[in-house]
Amino acid sequence: MQALNFPKYQFRIKSSENSLYIFDVIRKKFVLLQPEEWVRQHALLFLMETKKYPKSLINVEKQLEVNNLKKRYDIVVFAPDGSIQVLVECKAPDIKIDQMTFDQIARYNLSLRSNYLMVTNGMDHYYCKMDFENEKYRFLKEIPDFSR
Repeated sequence: MQALNFPKYQFRIKSSENSLYIFDVIRKKFVLLQPEEWVRQHALLFLMETKKYPKSLINVEKQLEVNNLKKRYDIVVFAPDGSIQVLVECKAPDIKIDQMTFDQIARYNLSLRSNYLMVTNGMDHYYCKMDFENEKYRFLKEIPDFSR
């Protein structure tokens, strides 16, 4: 897999039936190592090791309903009070992040109401703080570290 624009992290990778699998510490299982999964696993370790969000507050690939359609978010980080602190959308490194990507995460966030958004393809990372009152988001240099 290609090097990404994240700090260097250690991963558990195994080969089985001519495919590579990476261990997901949140889901506690090996998952097929595809380009988007490579980005998701880096984003997870970025949140846990670099930003210090506790593993117990992180959720991966769960279903949500948006306009009566079933969708899946990539990563959600909860605040200790149960509200959603960070919503992360991951794309494969060869996928350009564009307005459609931001529209997608904004649609997901209509029901989730996360305070912060992170969009990444592993090479480019975008961070936003939500302004629910004015129904827009403001770009940040980075998302805040975990704080109680």
